[in-house]
Amino acid sequence: MPSNASIVKTEILSDNWYTLKKVTYKLVGKDGTEQTQVREAYDRGNGATILLYNQQKRTVILTRQFRLPTFINGNENGMLIEACAGLLDNDNPEDCIKRETEEETGYKISSVKKVFEAYMSPGSVTEILHFYVAEYTDDQKVHAGGGVADEQEDIEVLEIDMQQAYEMINTGEIKDGKTIMLLQYLKLQQLS
Repeated sequence: MPSNASIVKTEILSDNWYTLKKVTYKLVGKDGTEQTQVREAYDRGNGATILLYNQQKRTVILTRQFRLPTFINGNENGMLIEACAGLLDNDNPEDCIKRETEEETGYKISSVKKVFEAYMSPGSVTEILHFYVAEYTDDQKVHAGGGVADEQEDIEVLEIDMQQAYEMINTGEIKDGKTIMLLQYLKLQQLS
């Protein structure tokens, strides 16, 4: 379906951390009426995420770290349990997620399976996220993980029973969208 939108003007509101743009655009509605609209869009780049799972042990590897936006929005201590993820930083998605997996979790994986792509917050954020899964074994653990110090990462690595992870969705201990999507994928594919 062809787009009925055209950009009229783009203004940079902030480029402090990533780029916040104010975009004026024209949009032709399904009735043929043209409207001019103004919206803000946050461009932080695209990313990749992965769920490591071990069928034999029936476990998954997740991380826990402080996430300021959740703290601002009611998460009492700001800590969030989530699947390993990172921004592409000019890498292709597969190379990115292999690098992020080793940095964050300490597992060096060589084979990953891309399962889908998704816009995570399309009303305000431009990012598309590439979703992966990979089976892991204990001998793939090459260091403790925890992130990169000069990126100010302080990440706790968690090995969690698959059934417990599903229960953590129900109890609200896992509230991260990408993690819920990957855990549900695992269940739907009967990998758990």
